[in-house]
Amino acid sequence: MALHSAPNVCHGIRNSNRVPLSSVSWRAIGVPGLARNQRHVARSSGTESVSPLDVLRRENELLKQTITDAQVSIKDLESSLSDANVPIPQGSSSANLDPSNLQPEDFWSPCIDVPAGFVYEDEYGAVTPVPSHDGTECLKWDETLWSHADHFRYRWNILRNIRNAIDQNEGGLEKFSKGWLYYGFNRGEHEGKTGIWFREWAPGAKALALVGQFNNWEPKDGHWAFKNAFGVWELFLPDNPDGSQAIPHRTKIKCRVETIDGQWVEKIPAWIKWSTQEWNEVLFNGVYWCPDQVGAPGEVHPDKKYTFKYPRPPRPRALRIYECHVGMSSQEPKVNSYLEFRQDVLPRIRKLGYNAIQIMAIQEHAYYGSFGYHVTNFFGVSSRCGTPEELKALIDEAHRMGLIVLMDIVHSHASKNTNDGINMFDGTDGMYFHSGARGNHWMWDSRLFNYGNWETMRFLLSNARWWLDEYKFDGYRFDGVTSMMYHHHGLSYAFTGQYDEYFGFNTDVDAVVYLMLVNNMIHDLFPTAITIGEDVSGMPTFCRPWKEGGVGFDYRLNMAIADKWIEVMKHSDYDWGMGDITFTMTNRRYAEACVGYAESHDQALVGDKTIAFWLMDKEMYDYMASPGHGPQSPVVDRGVALHKMIRLITMALGGESYLNFMGNEFGHPEWIDFPRDDSYDPSTGAFVPGNGGSLEKCRRRWDLADADFLRYKQLNAFDRAMIHLDKAFGFMSAPHQWVSRKEEGDKMIVLERGDLVMVFNFHPTTSYTDYRVGCNNPGKYRLLLSSDEEVFGGFRNLSKETDAEHVSSQGDYDRRPNSFLVYAPSRTCAVYGPAEWADPDADRKPAGVPGLAVRELGPYYEY
Repeated sequence: MALHSAPNVCHGIRNSNRVPLSSVSWRAIGVPGLARNQRHVARSSGTESVSPLDVLRRENELLKQTITDAQVSIKDLESSLSDANVPIPQGSSSANLDPSNLQPEDFWSPCIDVPAGFVYEDEYGAVTPVPSHDGTECLKWDETLWSHADHFRYRWNILRNIRNAIDQNEGGLEKFSKGWLYYGFNRGEHEGKTGIWFREWAPGAKALALVGQFNNWEPKDGHWAFKNAFGVWELFLPDNPDGSQAIPHRTKIKCRVETIDGQWVEKIPAWIKWSTQEWNEVLFNGVYWCPDQVGAPGEVHPDKKYTFKYPRPPRPRALRIYECHVGMSSQEPKVNSYLEFRQDVLPRIRKLGYNAIQIMAIQEHAYYGSFGYHVTNFFGVSSRCGTPEELKALIDEAHRMGLIVLMDIVHSHASKNTNDGINMFDGTDGMYFHSGARGNHWMWDSRLFNYGNWETMRFLLSNARWWLDEYKFDGYRFDGVTSMMYHHHGLSYAFTGQYDEYFGFNTDVDAVVYLMLVNNMIHDLFPTAITIGEDVSGMPTFCRPWKEGGVGFDYRLNMAIADKWIEVMKHSDYDWGMGDITFTMTNRRYAEACVGYAESHDQALVGDKTIAFWLMDKEMYDYMASPGHGPQSPVVDRGVALHKMIRLITMALGGESYLNFMGNEFGHPEWIDFPRDDSYDPSTGAFVPGNGGSLEKCRRRWDLADADFLRYKQLNAFDRAMIHLDKAFGFMSAPHQWVSRKEEGDKMIVLERGDLVMVFNFHPTTSYTDYRVGCNNPGKYRLLLSSDEEVFGGFRNLSKETDAEHVSSQGDYDRRPNSFLVYAPSRTCAVYGPAEWADPDADRKPAGVPGLAVRELGPYYEY
């Protein structure tokens, strides 16, 4: 066992039993958190049962002894260097090994460490044969679906036929999903010469040549491609006599195409890996991206291919997702870069305790204001934020910090842009899309894919694999899935839950089968990958495995919750329905996991309002000073209190995982407004005024969350404590969930999740003493988290500093076998847990999170 003597940059070494490194024989012990991947107990060899606390104590003793030994060695070395008049290198002082230098995140979210020179490479799973059943295995979770069993058999038969055709004609799904190795630009050989192969599927084109900086934008005889029998244009460019590539790395490139109707156009290759827009040009240009050199592991160099250093983090029991947009992540009014996000934003996310980031707007999109949803180059990294290698460096650093990296991928539609995108590539309106009206989304003003087309399937399946393979993303949030699955795209259609709405002529079976196929490919080849689908319809079996006949997603976004909060906040506090709120939170299909969220990027956009703005509106401009630092407002007091309650109850009841959009955790003021010019709404023709191209409201004001004199910091602190509570107790993934009270008169909600009892008093004026709440487990309870703590902007009416132990009593109460008495102040939420895991002084210790009264790292700690 190799024990590292001291924490590194992030003061932590991830235990290798949390990281599958089958090719590495080393094992390291890090700071507290050894048993991350174990739900209840860590087991030593033999039959001895070791509690997480015992593991923690043993590891602390090892760490202390190692630090002591290292301090002695370094002091001896320092003394020798001083005697020899040799200066001591900065940072090597033994004082840096003092555990008091550690921050709470170094205990709760330790970083991965790997041996010097270690190169991470994926180990792929095997593609599973299609099971022999008829596609109705998923119906065992809902017997009422047997009324539509024929629909399941029908779509399963289509899936089976496609898989068989891929196996027979393409060499299998594994090969079929690597289309980028054949199409686009690839290094290869031809007739004994080394060079660049270029291939493009454009069946309707009459001629195609490559033009760019390499030939001064005029094709020579050897730059014209030939079309094969399958409509694929092929061209080989041998290397120059000096061995350099015919097309230099990082130079502009396009296809000059004679379309089906005889017009000559210049198009960016469909499989291009990067495209850029000059500051003084309107159109984008493709860029040939093929670095000649390979960097050392973790090295960021503008002319070297990035080499991944850190392994993918293991799949967590529950996701705590930080949804983010790199371009608008700067505090300044500018477009932020991948490297700046890596340096400035990732540490914030780690400190908050999230275990996953979901990055928007990665695929290149010519129109910045589309938020990344009008994709023009599906394989290209958004160049506004940097290069492909810089994005890889961001992802590798996130992995070092233990963060899962999800990508917001768009396969539901494509930009109509014919200059920069794939629309009308060969002059036809079909190719990858449906032709005519079926191929156009009237509300989004975009093109719709033909998921039954062979080359469309190859293109999209390869695209889904490309980002996982080349960039090491850990999974996806699939955008606009409802639009994909139905011919009506969910527009002007109200789903009532009747099964005919999901399994009938409204359903685009080709699209549903594509989703099954892409989930099949992703989960087989990348066993730890995660897929989340944005579906508002509630499609049954959406989150059942494809092998059962389900659509195959791991999670569905519980989109109804955000809509419910907007609806609720439009009414008086006295009219908030406790039963209405809890019903919306818990209304999800059995055995189909959901990601709950109170608000996402949708609510933050101009034209909508965040929860903070709904609650406090214009008062946020003048009254967000902390008490003693400026004027106060009852509107802000109310808003701060409810903001915390809304987020905690959503996290507690809204699903098996949780999502927050960047900045909303601290109540970011105002809205997001991308730089834009005057335009017209494509669906209505209405005039939409622009903002003069300003970036003023397209950024994140991190300084507000950092200011001690503003209440944003208090909201930020509560979010951090709430997130760490799940790290300690794993309540989101706990199978036990029970709402014991939803009292309309008292405006009280009492619920259980795992070992915890949560109490919410939504009444605007009334506080309750000796309020009895039901619980499942007998015993002693103590306060673990109160939104009324001073550090959270509360009034300390209910605080871990003053709250006593609560002993449960037997007897049925609210259909619970036990109960205890609590004090429930107005507009306050509180979490109670087993008394043995409570520590009112926890936040005054090295691992302490402000306001959280959890002993050490809790009983069920996981990263």
